[in-house]
Amino acid sequence: MNAPAVQRSGPGTLARGLGALRSLLPQASDYTGVRRTWRGDLVAGLTVGIVALPLALAFGVSSGAGAEAGLVTAIVAGLLAAVFGGSHVQVSGPTGAMVVVLAPIVAAHGAGAAALLSVLAGIVLVALGASRLGRAVAYIPWPVVEGFTLGIGVIIFLQQVPLAVSAPVAPGQNTAVAAVAAVASAPWPRAAASLGVVALVVATTLLVPRIHRSLPASLLAILAASLGAGLLGLEVERIGALPASLPAPALPGFGISDLPSLAGPALAVAALAAIESLLSARVASGLAGPDGRTTGPYNPDRELVGQGLASVAAGLFGGMPATGAIARTAVNVRSGGRSRTASIVHALVLLGVVYLAAPLVAQIPLAALAGVLMVTAGRMVSVGTARRILGSTRQDAVAFVLTAVITVAFDLIVAIQIGLAAAALLTLRQFAKLGSVRREPIPGPAHDGDEHIAVFRLDGLMFFGAAERVLEEVTRTSSADGVEVAVLRLSQLRYLDATGAQTLVEAVRRLEARGVTVLLKGVQEQHLDLVRRVGVIAELRHHRHLFDSLDDAVEHARSHVRRARLPSATA
Repeated sequence: MNAPAVQRSGPGTLARGLGALRSLLPQASDYTGVRRTWRGDLVAGLTVGIVALPLALAFGVSSGAGAEAGLVTAIVAGLLAAVFGGSHVQVSGPTGAMVVVLAPIVAAHGAGAAALLSVLAGIVLVALGASRLGRAVAYIPWPVVEGFTLGIGVIIFLQQVPLAVSAPVAPGQNTAVAAVAAVASAPWPRAAASLGVVALVVATTLLVPRIHRSLPASLLAILAASLGAGLLGLEVERIGALPASLPAPALPGFGISDLPSLAGPALAVAALAAIESLLSARVASGLAGPDGRTTGPYNPDRELVGQGLASVAAGLFGGMPATGAIARTAVNVRSGGRSRTASIVHALVLLGVVYLAAPLVAQIPLAALAGVLMVTAGRMVSVGTARRILGSTRQDAVAFVLTAVITVAFDLIVAIQIGLAAAALLTLRQFAKLGSVRREPIPGPAHDGDEHIAVFRLDGLMFFGAAERVLEEVTRTSSADGVEVAVLRLSQLRYLDATGAQTLVEAVRRLEARGVTVLLKGVQEQHLDLVRRVGVIAELRHHRHLFDSLDDAVEHARSHVRRARLPSATA
């Protein structure tokens, strides 16, 4: 009789599985509105391509992998993520946060490690997306996100200091220490020329938007700095020769002995890519374009798969790990981008630069890229956001400051982990306060002997964070007042975990050992099985000491007190 049911459910289960798989892959519906939006997508794609060019070059140089790696990543990953990702408007490529993680790894293992990390991290991202873990980013608290965003901004700024003063940096140094050392050992007057280029870029980047907001400030700043350096004959370092075409795809060179040392960094890169991409996609879904309409929802699991495939492809072409880039995504949306076509156009614009303008790009001063990233870093630091978090609650302020400080002082992934741990512990502390126990008066008219009966009401959350305090309160009060019967009211408990149930076992055991009879009242249906399995009921003096009504529990308690008084009364 069960066979037909199995046959009926089989096709349904298979259909659901195929539907889940299809939801992670490109679909024709991704481009249903292109006929209506293609003009805006084309303009947005051109705009974002222009904005992305200096950033891709700068992030490649700053990571240690080279300007070529940054440009290749923006092209290959930008194209693949646009096609396979879960957001219609997300623009992907190298980002500042990824540079923060990559720079020490590249310094320790060489520039080739970036491509290998990109492939390994991409595989992890695809697995995370296929496992439906995309929505897990929603559990990262806002103060933690803003804390490491602030820390990233500070690190990106500090990373540019050696380039800004034309001073070499010892590999593996802490970013802040390296910045101070670079300033102390700056080769003057050569450093003055580099600082002049940085100042020109910063000034141009800040002033151009005041002339017209749609002008590509970063690109114009780099053009001005390159022309100025060339005309004045300044001795400043340049990007250098770039390939006039994309390299052929190939597996990154590595030995089996390299994998153990890169496994941890690969997981760290994958975690950062997942967090940054999903946060960017989530923000992008609420952004409004020139028409005032938001871009709509996104698929977080497909986004992870798309970013994973993009990073794998970037690594095969000699690039670096990519993530969704909120700054470029915001430019895309506000420039009129409404479909994946805009992100695809952005990648094609950068591809055209490689084939048509590589010799010109090679003449850009490295100090100009440093200036662009310094402005980018400054814009990542939001004084208003920091003020709101610091003025909210103490635990959120602690999580924010702790995450930011550890990001700068140690490591981004460590900062996220410690920030999450601090936020969790401080939140648990607040939740623990929601679990309370108090002694209540016995309802109704008083009876002789009621002073020997204690009614305890347990409220809120009875979990590992609050259990010990509840146990101490119950046992202390019961032993101090000559209590002979304790009634534990459990009907108001909203949550009970194994630790809370074990605490009840310990409370019953301690009280019964002191001669106090324990009665349980109002064990909720959802808690009853746990209470039985952990052994709370087994610790009671009698299995009938479990009541649904407080009146019945109190009457039973009074009968116990009366029976305890009978021998002395007859005597």
